[in-house]
Amino acid sequence: MILTNPVLIAVVVLLVLCFLRVNVLLALFASAVTAGLVAGMDVSTTMTTFITGIGEDPETALSYVMLGGLAATISYTGVSDILAVKIAKLVNGKSLVFVFFLGFISCFSQNLIPVHIAFIPILIPPLLIVMNKMKIDRRAVACALAFGLRAPYVAIPAGFGLIYHGIISNNMSKNGMEIDKMDVWRYTWPLGVAMLVGFVLVVLFLYRKPREYKNVEGFAVDLDTVDTTMTFKHWSAVIAAVVTLVIQLVWGSLPLGALIGLAIMFITKAVKWSDMDKIIDEGVQLMGFIAFVMLASNGFSAVLRDSGGVDQLIQSSLGFIGGSKLLGALIMMLVGLFIVMGTGTSFGTVPVLAVLYVPLCAQLGFSVGATTLLIAAAATIGDTGSPVSDTTLGPTAGLNADGQHDHIWDTCVPTFIASDIPIFILAIVAPLLM
Repeated sequence: MILTNPVLIAVVVLLVLCFLRVNVLLALFASAVTAGLVAGMDVSTTMTTFITGIGEDPETALSYVMLGGLAATISYTGVSDILAVKIAKLVNGKSLVFVFFLGFISCFSQNLIPVHIAFIPILIPPLLIVMNKMKIDRRAVACALAFGLRAPYVAIPAGFGLIYHGIISNNMSKNGMEIDKMDVWRYTWPLGVAMLVGFVLVVLFLYRKPREYKNVEGFAVDLDTVDTTMTFKHWSAVIAAVVTLVIQLVWGSLPLGALIGLAIMFITKAVKWSDMDKIIDEGVQLMGFIAFVMLASNGFSAVLRDSGGVDQLIQSSLGFIGGSKLLGALIMMLVGLFIVMGTGTSFGTVPVLAVLYVPLCAQLGFSVGATTLLIAAAATIGDTGSPVSDTTLGPTAGLNADGQHDHIWDTCVPTFIASDIPIFILAIVAPLLM
């Protein structure tokens, strides 16, 4: 029975605990145990699966920790403050221009300069004082950052987008529906447009009113007094950032790139050697929590997979569909939403959904284009809004640097409204017309 499905129950438990402000790490652990017990797994097996899953992707966790150290070190040189001044002068006190500009900059992180959330802990904390002066609702900024982190890779076949489209293409082809990865964007671009519309609407109507924040010590630098002259240490930080990016693109290793970037700044004495421990500690505090959450979410995902609940959830849904395309699209979106909300990954969800969605879509008479859109939408929906997704954890890490931004109510809920609701509506209607 679908109401006793371990995936469904575990995700509901996770969301309820998060909304009750239980720490995300504790909520993930409790939800994983719940999934195991509901699936009939004993506690020992559940814990073994959870711990094994934690070790499945250590590079991601290491990347976030090294990224935090790099961000703290770059900020320590003062180049982040100079960049903040430049942006503040560019927007000239216009709050809407500021929010949309951040969304525009965020888009580059997926395609043109594929660094994902790497720019957030470097760029956002120094800009908090600018936001405070303009009384910008940080929920709008969270929506801007989340839009830029997600819409480009869904709609554009470059950078992370090319990887995502390749995953969709490979898994659809494996399951009997051929499509070239360079053709995927032809059917997924409407999802990007839907997210853009949702983002614009929430910024203009839902989060436009001024919101007061305190100027917290350490984040209350008067940008009018910042000397914007680029010195040797500032150029050293810029070179370190560029080298980090180049190494990541050439060798595909963010930890290695961050390590060499850090080495450049310390060797050139842009940052004092004696300050190394203090700065790295600050970096770990900045991004270390995200690293642990991502590790725990891997363990949670492993328990969900081994519980057999994913396949059971999809199979149980088939009985409600019959031959209705509308109902089929609705069920597929709901299943995708629950899975991604729990696992926090769009890329990792595609292979799970494609196995059953491709034959189901073929049976219901959906075209290749409609099937592509449905799989992309089902695997993407829930990424924003999920408490354990880096699409929400990243913006929170930057916006909550001074402790005034709540992860659930100020990032997850607003980004869910701005992004997931438009995707849900489009993915139900559009395939019927394709």
